[in-house]
Amino acid sequence: MRTMWMATLALVLGTTGAHAQAGGAAKKSEPTTAKAPAAQTPPDDLSEDGKTIYALGLSVGKDLSLFALSPEEVKILQRGVADGMAGTSTFEPKEYAPKIQAFAKSRQAQAGNAALERAAKEPGAVKLPTGVIYRETEAGNGKSPRITDTVKVHYEGRLVDGSVFDTSAKRGIPVEFPLNGVIACWTQGVARMKVGGKAKLTCPGATAYGERPPPGSRIPPNAVLIFDVELVDIPGDTSKQP
Repeated sequence: MRTMWMATLALVLGTTGAHAQAGGAAKKSEPTTAKAPAAQTPPDDLSEDGKTIYALGLSVGKDLSLFALSPEEVKILQRGVADGMAGTSTFEPKEYAPKIQAFAKSRQAQAGNAALERAAKEPGAVKLPTGVIYRETEAGNGKSPRITDTVKVHYEGRLVDGSVFDTSAKRGIPVEFPLNGVIACWTQGVARMKVGGKAKLTCPGATAYGERPPPGSRIPPNAVLIFDVELVDIPGDTSKQP
């Protein structure tokens, strides 16, 4: 069944309410789909139908979180939902589809800029020329990789609303990749790290996936992304090659 909220979210977010986990260690292409986090149970005080409805609301809420609505705006949204369900309004929401899309992009940009500003003010944060915010969270004692090296890392990637879209920790296996074969934010940030160290990378959209996020992911176009990265090893250390 294709409901209006599905059509609207498909237009605005490029999805139909799905929450696929993708990113593949921030690769530029052919992202690896991450294993979904362990399933949690819905509230016990609900009937089976109630749990299904709760899941529906949770799904919609996660997508709508990208709009960063204020409490007053949530009330307006609830009013629209109630009127739509009751059929008491003759207003045709499809007429506002372009405005909804523009509104979503505006709110996303505001939330992204706010995240970058917050990250830049954190103790020890360094703003790189490209706008990437680098902050060492745990010092390493090994070597730093060159951009031509292959690195092994653990990582977690989040949207600015805090939702995790990809993580190696859930898989329990660090990821290896050539440092010059990933998004610019990673190339620049991980190159500053030392083996055994950890860092937080806050990536402007232009240094992440830009207009082309990984297919099937929850990452919107031009999204600011946040990564916690641990540099485990440099298995492809080119300095050891003849």
